[in-house]
Amino acid sequence: MKKLVYLISLWLVGASLLYGQILTITDLVTGEPIERATITSREPRLFTYTNARGQADISDFQTASGIEIRSIGYETQYLTYDQLRRLDFKLQLRQTNVNLDQVTVSASRYTEESRNVPQRTVSLTQKDVMLLQPQTAADLLGQTGEVFIQKSQQAGGSPMIRGFATNRLMYTVDGVRFNTAIFRGGNIQNVINLDPFVVEQAEVIFGPGSIIYGSDAIGGVMTFHTQNPELTLTDKVLINGKALARYSSANRENTGHFTLNVGGRRFASLTAVSFFRFDDLRMGSHGPEEYLRNIYATRIDSADRILYNPDPRVQIPSGYDQFNILQKLRFKPSARWDIKYGFHYSETSSYSRYDRLHRYRNNGLPASAEWNYGPQIWMMNHLSAIHKGQNTLYDQLTLSLATQYFEESRIDRSYGQSRRRTRIERVMAHSFNADLQRSIGRKASLYYGLEYVWNQVNSTGIDTRINTGLVERASSRYPNADWSTYAAYAKYQYRTSEKLLIEAGTRFTSFTTTADFRQNLDFFPFPFEQADLNFSNLVGNIGLAYTPDRTTKISAVLSTGFRAPNVDDIGKVFDSEPGSVTVPNPALKSEYAYNGELSVMKTFADQLKVSLTGYYTFLQNALVRRNFQLNGQDSILYDGQLSRVQAIQNAAQATIWGLQALLEYDFGNGLTASTQANYQKGEEEMDDGTLSPSRHAAPWYGVTRITYRINRLNFQVYAMYSGGFTFDMLNVEERGKPEIYARDPLGRPYSPGWYTLNAKAYYQLTDQVGLTFGLENITDQRYRPYSSGIVAPGRNFVMAIRATF
Repeated sequence: MKKLVYLISLWLVGASLLYGQILTITDLVTGEPIERATITSREPRLFTYTNARGQADISDFQTASGIEIRSIGYETQYLTYDQLRRLDFKLQLRQTNVNLDQVTVSASRYTEESRNVPQRTVSLTQKDVMLLQPQTAADLLGQTGEVFIQKSQQAGGSPMIRGFATNRLMYTVDGVRFNTAIFRGGNIQNVINLDPFVVEQAEVIFGPGSIIYGSDAIGGVMTFHTQNPELTLTDKVLINGKALARYSSANRENTGHFTLNVGGRRFASLTAVSFFRFDDLRMGSHGPEEYLRNIYATRIDSADRILYNPDPRVQIPSGYDQFNILQKLRFKPSARWDIKYGFHYSETSSYSRYDRLHRYRNNGLPASAEWNYGPQIWMMNHLSAIHKGQNTLYDQLTLSLATQYFEESRIDRSYGQSRRRTRIERVMAHSFNADLQRSIGRKASLYYGLEYVWNQVNSTGIDTRINTGLVERASSRYPNADWSTYAAYAKYQYRTSEKLLIEAGTRFTSFTTTADFRQNLDFFPFPFEQADLNFSNLVGNIGLAYTPDRTTKISAVLSTGFRAPNVDDIGKVFDSEPGSVTVPNPALKSEYAYNGELSVMKTFADQLKVSLTGYYTFLQNALVRRNFQLNGQDSILYDGQLSRVQAIQNAAQATIWGLQALLEYDFGNGLTASTQANYQKGEEEMDDGTLSPSRHAAPWYGVTRITYRINRLNFQVYAMYSGGFTFDMLNVEERGKPEIYARDPLGRPYSPGWYTLNAKAYYQLTDQVGLTFGLENITDQRYRPYSSGIVAPGRNFVMAIRATF
């Protein structure tokens, strides 16, 4: 009997210890659970984060010398395991924006404290999505106030960061390279494939990131981490999820989203589905008359017709639909292994390239009767495994194997013509990554890894006579091609003291490209049938982060980045503008960026936070479009028109410099104010040796917010604004697009400055139901962000309801 009592007592003690090791973190004011709060220790090196219920298993932290608990928008807590035990493993965090201690999870593909990262970073979480309710992932980035978004159509969103854009920026999804071999120098809209409702955390790392992320990471890196399946922390199966519905008035948006998570001790599944429907977009009342949509083309009784728009503020046609699905599986056989499989699928309807529908001939008729992007499809299968080894080679190993499928198409037809041109591009992108991290003593860490990327490009062209139905083979936009890279990288961090951390890194990358041009020889007299390119790149950086006290951080970085010519650069055939045609040029090499930046961040009395970053980037051997000759000819017939021959060439240099500033003040009692402002200036070398303003250096822009949080209410009033460009300040290429700009008194195109006033409120009605109400562009401004082809939304009422279970 005594033995039985003894065994039962041991079991009860063990059970209490087991469940006592589940830490629950909640908001001090609202009592709501805090999701994605990070829990870390330096010795031993451990990391975990809370689930949707604000819970995390911290059993591994019993021997930790100290535990740091952080969440974006909350004060950081430094506690011991015994202190948490005395709190009964229940911790409440106080909200504040005035804090140096945020968390980044991307700068080295591993979790790091932001104070240890020399580069400037900005993070967004699901809380930002719930309050701001961005319609697309591009809008999510734009509402940071630190990323400028250009749109050629409503189904668009091309980020500009520090004067760079398109294929000079890097995108990753769950650590997988999203850029493909046909990412172009013109504006792109691939980021809209991502569903903002499944983005658990998004980050922007400013400046070159080629050490870790390779080619294209010149201006910055945008990383998106999607939701992961949650395992249960008890013996009960965890079943939770959310459903959301949203309506927006400016484009009559109807959106629905559903997430379901089922988790056991070792196995979990997460399913998420979203559907978006956007009608034609309505612009504001107050602004340039040139932006109005007075007429539009349509086809009636087998003939193209011009119709007058009954409401010129409605941008016809600009609506589209989108469908997203995410399925993830997670298996955790032991404390050391964590294996995940993810399936991502996104598909849009066809949608008009709105800016091209604004081009008119000399007779006043539209140049195009139709100009559409076909359905844009993205699919990814991703298998990853994390092993915590703590052996000679690594403390943590992450293996990633991914296959992605991209499909996009362009369909256009000239007004009054029967020939419809269709160009279809398909890319299979395969990648493998092995990323390792090893602590070397208490002061040093080594991050290193290998990467392999292989893109297969298939491009076809067909012409259809819509009056007869006759289909003919036509020239393709790209050659059929293979583009592959092999790379190895290493980054070393050394903490000389508690105040100073120094890091240095290097990356070697080898590229191979094979392009087959034979399918287009019937249409263009290329002097080659195939191109084979082999080249390599070596880059490096050095940085430091100095924190003399808990209120100050000073960091500096010297870094290099590169972009290797891809299939779009080497082999594209397209009409860049009326009267010009771009042809292949296999004789290309990589462009290099050399960057220096200095950042200072300071908090005062835990109320005021000030941050200032200055940077300078020099781009050498820039890949730009310049006049060219094909078989000794400077002009050829293209689409029935004599067109000037151009090609991508290493023919220029460019410089970009700028400032990024942040000011935040905590008034107490839930009231805070902040301002983020960005100024950049760029110049690029033209064909004749003169300098032109850089095309992707946006005007100064920023956002000012006043936020009030009390109990279950989160209320925010904010202003977004941008400067403008006069005709003389516009890039030379942009001056050739008068259809998207306003007119100055001399009739020349220019980009006016603009502002919007906005208000958003999120109210947690019950523990399960939350409501968002918003009014955007309250003063109903009519404006086009710089270089955009579509006018931004006018006054817009947003309403969303979210239910969790």
